[in-house]
Amino acid sequence: MPTREEIAVMVRTVISDVLGTEPGEVHERTSLAVDYGIDSLELMEIGARLERTLQLRIELRDLTEAQDVGHAIDLLETRLAGVR
Repeated sequence: MPTREEIAVMVRTVISDVLGTEPGEVHERTSLAVDYGIDSLELMEIGARLERTLQLRIELRDLTEAQDVGHAIDLLETRLAGVR
């Protein structure tokens, strides 16, 4: 199972690829809705890429309920721990 830091790197990389930013610009307290005005298609693209990368089913509700990037990382870490 990947460590939290490895998950964080994957999440930041995927988000930055979809949004066209640098991974270093995406922080734990970054709110994709507030800071980037992310739309539902971008959110779905992030979810699909993370599913492929982590080999984990991610519900859209999980992504929309995440308050910030750190919350999403915590959620994915918990889900991965339950799968393995």
